Amino acid sequence: MNPLTILDGGMGRELKRMGAPFSQPYWSAQALIEAPHFVEHAHQQFIDAGADIITTNSYACVPFHLGDKLYQERGIELAHLAAQLAKNAVLHSQRHVTIAGSLPPVFGSYRPDLFLAEQAAQVWHDLLQAQEHNVDVWLVETLSSIEEAQVVSHVLAQSPKPKYYAYTLLDDVNQLGKLRSGETVEDAVQSLLKHNPDGILFNCSIPEVIESALEVTARVLKHHHASIHLGAFANSFTPIRSGHKANDAVQELREVSPQDYLRFAKQWQQHGATIIGGCCGIGPEHINVLAQWKANV
Repeated sequence: MNPLTILDGGMGRELKRMGAPFSQPYWSAQALIEAPHFVEHAHQQFIDAGADIITTNSYACVPFHLGDKLYQERGIELAHLAAQLAKNAVLHSQRHVTIAGSLPPVFGSYRPDLFLAEQAAQVWHDLLQAQEHNVDVWLVETLSSIEEAQVVSHVLAQSPKPKYYAYTLLDDVNQLGKLRSGETVEDAVQSLLKHNPDGILFNCSIPEVIESALEVTARVLKHHHASIHLGAFANSFTPIRSGHKANDAVQELREVSPQDYLRFAKQWQQHGATIIGGCCGIGPEHINVLAQWKANV
């Protein structure tokens, strides 16, 4: 069995928990704008908990959260700052920690119906250029459709760095193995393999739906004799339905203890996951339990 790599947890909710400036629509970008020291400290919390990979706080550096005017004025600057703060945290930690540059949804999480390819490609290009110098790998987060993955893969072709793609799944245990678009995980993986990804992950979905997606993915990879990393980083949100409006309110969390999360992680590893971390609502305490588990696997 391949060794585990521990990814960090959810930056936005960790900033909120720490008392950093945090409100809609700016989400995690508000700390970048008003109090960036909180961002570096949050990275340090996850590193201290045992994360092998931390993700830049660029998830909300898009027009959807910043608004068109602020994005044009400061979007690239803020994304660059996000990458620099992650690098600062790694340098101060004196640990070997990989920095993943976040390429987030451009038109809001979980909304494939709002996707506009040309505009998305430009924003992703901006975020890539802003972070390229300070990151080690790319992590495309919360992909809701095959089209999104196809468009961002063309943008990423300009970078030589490893590329990891994370899909978000329907939060419905009666519709396992489906993206938010309703497309199947099998079709999504088949399509993405044409772009030679270094890893395929599943994120920002309830933990209960990820095992099935990993099982399907492992089967497709085996059929194609493809050897790439698999991974998962779930959230602790209540299930999110179609038509979700991310800027209208802060999504409600449910109780997922570190030990609860570890039980899911062990299932994911059994289905081939070698990169495991957390998304929204999964904090340093969860990552610490995962790191302790890794040390004893």
